[in-house]
Amino acid sequence: MRNPVIPGTTLAIHPERFPDAAIDLPANGRQKAVLGGGCFWCVEAVYLNLEGVHTVVSGYAGGDPDKANYEAVCSGTSGHAEVVEIDYDSTVISYGELLKVFFSVAHDPTQKDRQGNDRGPQYRSSIFTANDEEKRVAEAYIQQLDNAGAFTAPIVTTLEPLDAFFPGEAYHQNFARRNPQQGYIRAVAQPKVEKLIQSFPDKLKGDA
Repeated sequence: MRNPVIPGTTLAIHPERFPDAAIDLPANGRQKAVLGGGCFWCVEAVYLNLEGVHTVVSGYAGGDPDKANYEAVCSGTSGHAEVVEIDYDSTVISYGELLKVFFSVAHDPTQKDRQGNDRGPQYRSSIFTANDEEKRVAEAYIQQLDNAGAFTAPIVTTLEPLDAFFPGEAYHQNFARRNPQQGYIRAVAQPKVEKLIQSFPDKLKGDA
């Protein structure tokens, strides 16, 4: 259930002032990252605008493979989080830069098992790591943000091993761009995209 009413959050006021990742993955061609920041429509809408991002697929991770479908995930009992799988060119945009956008623009990492009025473990703030190096970079960046006092509340983002990514149903893909006048998209996704454009103009695709 998508609720467009978003109460006050601890989202960063000045995302552009967030630190760059002090520890990052080496540039090594095409890579994938799996991130969960609440409604996957909104997270997808942000990352599709970044230079170096080839595709973004909305889907599910972290739960029972037999229940990797929207109805089961929405029940909050399947164990999954709504996530996006980002296929990116690490010679253009790094894993650390994706994390910087994730924490500063794409969602509020201080809300446990929710984003705004979307409530349940399926909306948890989560980073699904494919290997130890991704986990090391993510842990180090969260520590950087804590040290910098980036938020007024604790970061509750979970770091979970990526056992499998399950693409979501076709009607979820590229949802925000296909439905720009939908109420939830106008209230929640579009402000995040606008914040991205304002805060990271040098990271955008030419058509963003």
